[in-house]
This record gives sequence, structure tokens and C-alpha cells, in this order.
Amino acid sequence: MTSINIQQMMADSGVAFGTSGARGLVSQMTDQVCAAYTLAFLRGLNLAKPGQKIALGMDLRPSSPAIVRACAAAIRQAGCEVDFCGALPTPALAYHGLTQGLPAIMVTGSHIPFDRNGIKFYRAEGEISKADEAAITQATVELADFNDDGVMPTINPEALDHYKQRYTGLFAPDLLQGWRIGIYEHSSVARDCLRDILSALGAEVIGLSRTDTFVPIDTEAVSEEDRQRGLAWAKAHQLDAIISTDGDGDRPLIADETGTWLRGDIVGLLCAHFLGADTVVTPVSCNTAIEASGLFKQVLRTRIGSPYVIAGMEQAEAGGKAIAGFEANGGFLAGKGLRVADQIVAALPTRDAVLPALALLAMAKRQGIKLSELSAGLPKRYTASNRLQNFPVDDSQALLKRLQNDDTAYQSLWGTELGAISETDLTDGLRLTFTNGEIVHLRPSGNAPELRCYAEADSMSRAQALVDLGLQRIAQRS
Repeated sequence: MTSINIQQMMADSGVAFGTSGARGLVSQMTDQVCAAYTLAFLRGLNLAKPGQKIALGMDLRPSSPAIVRACAAAIRQAGCEVDFCGALPTPALAYHGLTQGLPAIMVTGSHIPFDRNGIKFYRAEGEISKADEAAITQATVELADFNDDGVMPTINPEALDHYKQRYTGLFAPDLLQGWRIGIYEHSSVARDCLRDILSALGAEVIGLSRTDTFVPIDTEAVSEEDRQRGLAWAKAHQLDAIISTDGDGDRPLIADETGTWLRGDIVGLLCAHFLGADTVVTPVSCNTAIEASGLFKQVLRTRIGSPYVIAGMEQAEAGGKAIAGFEANGGFLAGKGLRVADQIVAALPTRDAVLPALALLAMAKRQGIKLSELSAGLPKRYTASNRLQNFPVDDSQALLKRLQNDDTAYQSLWGTELGAISETDLTDGLRLTFTNGEIVHLRPSGNAPELRCYAEADSMSRAQALVDLGLQRIAQRS
């Protein structure tokens, strides 16, 4: 047995909690580190009851199977049983845990590069809270020696089957009859699941760019290559829509019939409206069209990250009858009281990519319009975002401190045409609103050494220009 203090292990290994789960370089995520985190989750949160089943799943990263085996060994050491659900979307595993009353562990690095990975933890009630994270990090565990034999646990297919049934049961089987929908498959763990669901709802599905090499798709920072791919695919295949997700299937990427990718916060707004939400919880980085649309009785703004959105949804439950949460990356969190026609949507308070995709397709199909026309009635506010990769957190924080303490420092990045700062928001990073109505928001990523920039303006081109100019000048000065 080896005694491991999690705080010390985090400092030594570099694998620490970010915005969503414990993440680090694959080289840092040794068998010992992954097993120790698993034990700290089970013992630190008092979940390790004799015979307790623990749901376990993974994405398609090449490093994920080895991490699964280390987590499974720790589950068994804790006296629990492994319910291995195989490779499946993160929300599918979370839904399995919620419906079966099981704690769950998902091995995924989501959208971050393939040389990194992570572990995400769920109580039987849903995602762990920041208080739970603190309990895990303060634990000390006794870890048995582990020799990886390379043998994967037997797969239980029920979790993935039930997840697909969640959606095929909500919508009519002919909902998408006559529609041609492309699936940008890349290395998304949701690619086959999406095909099955869309086909079951009547769509003709065209698979696009499938690969066994992991592709780190970030739905908040779509690459120029993927922008051009979307346009080319839509034209070549005469598609009504293109659907994709990030690596673990909890963030959607949706393109209209022209192949133009839709912004995640607009996807969330439309989805929440389609499902009849009266209360919306969303991070401070999302489009102000949410409030300006007048579609919701209450809009609560939070820090960025699903744990903060979930905490806001719990706070909203006292007043809201139908509650939805979503993030700028498009990940949608279903709270209580949401409906598709006369059917209640079972709550799933973790990021999901399938529900918002289907909601927008259903919305357009039922109105007899194209996907591009769904946002026609919304306020003309546009957001853009991108990030500088391999940008140390210390450098990000120093930049934000300088901008916060000097009211004119922003002019070196964006010039003088923005006017003076009319509002400074420190909810998460530094969000500046200017007298001309434009918004620029900088923050360090919670998952990787990256600096993210968000901008909002009255045109898409202007919002993108603000992001590009700011990041370009920051990079030149670093």
C-alpha cells in the first residue's frame, strides 16, 4: 500500500481540477494518479459502499483505455463493482447514472488536444459540485499496487441504448423525413449514436470526415479549416444541416443549410425557447441577445463552467417553473419543467449535445423554414471567440490585472474607436463593455494553458475582428 495525499499529488503531477474535471498531460496521468483520484472520489464523498456499482465510460482518445483500467482497479479496491459502459458520450453516462442511481466516472479530455486527457466525476444525483472537488482534493488514500494487464472490463450496452431511447421517444419517427443531414464524425464518441438517432427520426444521414486519429474540436473556437469544410460539404451534398460534437459528445456543433456553423449561445437560446423555458441560467460570456429577446422571465448569469451553471439552476428552482441552462460552447443542461409538445423532458443537468441539435431541427421542420432562418427574429447581436494556445495562466492573469488597473491599456490592443469603458464585469476574467455597445471578454481557460477571448458586436464580422485583433496583439507582446 502507498499513502497518497491528493493535494501533494496534484502539485507533483500537474494533474489538477479545472473548469470541469481533473485534467493534465497524458504523460502526467499515470496509473497511480488516476487510481488515486478515483479512490479519493469514492472515499472522500463516502460513496464506497460494499457492492456499490460505479458507472465508468470513456471517449475515443488513444490514452483513454489505460486510464479506464486504472480507474476500474481503484473501484474494485474500494469494494465496489465496475459498470463499464464502454465508449459513449459523457451525457449518456451521466443519464445512466441519474436514472440508475449510480455514481459515475467519465474518462475524457473533452475538446482539449490529444496529448491531454481527464477524468470527470458524477454523484448519483449529477455532476459533483465545487465543494465535492474540495473534499476530493483534501483526501488522503491508501493505494494498492497496480499492474495493468491490458484487459478491459466487459461492456454494458444499456447506458448508450437508454440515451438513444431518450431522444427517439421524445420526437415523432418521421420528424426529419425528407431531410439530408451530414454528420461531421471526426473522432467524436457520439458519431455513431448521432447517426442512429437521426436515422430513427427519418433523416437521410451522410457521414463526413470520419477518422481514428483524435481531433480536438473546440465548439467555441471553430477553426478556419472547419469553417471552409462546412461550406463545401453543404454545397457538395445539398444538406439541410450538419451536426457534430466535440470529442466526448457534450458540446454541439451545428451548421445550417449553407454550411455556416451556428454560435453555441444562439443554439442554446433557441433550444430553451423551443422547450418552453421561463428561466435561463447561462455564463457571463454568452450573447446579451438572451435578455434582449424578451423570451424568458428570468436570466441568471454565472461564471463559466457547468458546475456554476448547475448551481445557478438549483438556485433558480425556487422561482422558475421551466428551467434551462446552456453555455457559449452550446452544451445544454435540461432542468425541470421542459417539454417537447406534450411530453416532459427528463432533467439532465449536465452538458448535452443531442438535445439542442434535435430541438433546432424540430423547430425548423415544424415551422417549414430553413435552419438559417431560425434566428431571424432575434436581436442583432453577434458573438465570436477564439483562444491563444500554450499561453501560461500566469501570463493571462498578469494581462488581466494590467487591463483592469489601467483604463486606457485596452487601446493598445483594440485602438480608440471603442470609446471609453462603460462597464467592467469581473464575474469570470475581465469583461469590458464600451460606450459604443461592443463587448470584449478575456479569461484564462480552466482546462488548459490557454487565453480565451470573446467579443460581441452588431455584426459577425466586427465581433470576429475584435477577437482576431486582440489575440494577435497579445501574442505579439508575449
